[in-house]
Amino acid sequence: MYRKNAWEKYSEKEVKEVYEFGNEYKEFISKCKTEREVTNFSIELLKDKGFKEFNEFETLKPGDKVYFVNKGKNVCAYVIGTRKVSDGLRILGAHIDSPRLDLKQNPLYEDHNFILLDTHYYGGVKKYQWVTIPLALHGVVYKKDGSKVDFVIGEDENDPVVGISDLLPHLAADQMSKVAAKLIEGEKLDVTIGNRPLKDAEKDKFKSFILDLLKAKYNFEEEDFVSSEIEVVPAGKARDYGIDGSMIAGYGHDDRSCAYTSLRAILDLDVVPEFTACTILVDKEEIGSVGATGAQSRFFENTIHDILEATNELKAKDFRNTLDNSKMLSSDVSAGFDPLFPEVNESKNACYLGEGLVFNKYTGARGKSGSNDANPDFVAFIRKVMDENNVNYQTAELGKVDQGGGGTIAYILGNMNMSVLDAGIAVLNMHAPMEIVSKADVFEAYKGYLAFLKAN
Repeated sequence: MYRKNAWEKYSEKEVKEVYEFGNEYKEFISKCKTEREVTNFSIELLKDKGFKEFNEFETLKPGDKVYFVNKGKNVCAYVIGTRKVSDGLRILGAHIDSPRLDLKQNPLYEDHNFILLDTHYYGGVKKYQWVTIPLALHGVVYKKDGSKVDFVIGEDENDPVVGISDLLPHLAADQMSKVAAKLIEGEKLDVTIGNRPLKDAEKDKFKSFILDLLKAKYNFEEEDFVSSEIEVVPAGKARDYGIDGSMIAGYGHDDRSCAYTSLRAILDLDVVPEFTACTILVDKEEIGSVGATGAQSRFFENTIHDILEATNELKAKDFRNTLDNSKMLSSDVSAGFDPLFPEVNESKNACYLGEGLVFNKYTGARGKSGSNDANPDFVAFIRKVMDENNVNYQTAELGKVDQGGGGTIAYILGNMNMSVLDAGIAVLNMHAPMEIVSKADVFEAYKGYLAFLKAN
């Protein structure tokens, strides 16, 4: 069962290719820190590769490249294959949301000469990891007149950053006696954004200064926070990690490392596939895949209906057959083995940075609760595809039995009667403001996803 480390198989030329691909991924993850930013970036890449929005087509034929967008936070791209769509799709599905802090609807307040923003954390976070680090604000504000304001504060090197303060060690005796889950309370994750008063203001001098600034620079009022979506994320670019430059440190590898490689796979599909290829990028996975932009929405099903109609497959059984015959890789990250915390893993069923694409036959918790649990015949099919294309891969569970657990979107598509297997990239520091991945694993994931889309 031993598998060679991916780095060991590369020629010098291939090593350069891995590093170049890693640099392209770093640019993506540095620019795209919210679902909307990923969606906009993806649309531009799709257009550059000749994809057109579905409403530009009346009918579809083999080789046509088409995409759909849902509410600015989902993208679904197809390359039409030579076989009937109802013979099944080859689907790559990844999520583009990541743990973060969201501003509350009424966030702004003044307290002892400081101006702060009240937040509500999103997804599973260790709250203490988010204090005393540089943070940025990425947001969209919709005004009552229907106009939209997009803004980013804290990413340009000339921008100010914001942050969350913490107690100095000299006064933290009571705080340090708390368990880690209570060390920083959720209601203490308030972001400091100012400390300057407005001259001659009669009240709320500090708040008034910030409101004047927001009005002058971004043209929105305090009441517009009610119809905004502003995310607090770590500031700064992704960086090479390790003095050998073999890894990447950045925010949002979960799951944008899989989203980028899944997107690149369909962008770089250089043949008309036999089976129609699909990459779908979804929102809300970190909070249960719910809502209009989560994997449980009807968006994906609706796109399949549209594709079937545009390829003149109109019978009800065509839709059922499409789902029944489809094969999907749920592109989501896995917990990499950390030598500082070996006790949470069972080593021969753990995944390791540098050893390639990770397959999780099942996720879930305890007795596989909430898991897809892929069928072995589909796993065998995937093994064959990977081996025929020289893709490094490994298998893993999410930690020891009863240690914890987690899930992906796999079960949602499995519930539609598709064959689904989790396939992703090993990550250290998962859900932290700085996560770590191997450049080799990112590259092998891309190769594996591309091979799957081409597979017969």
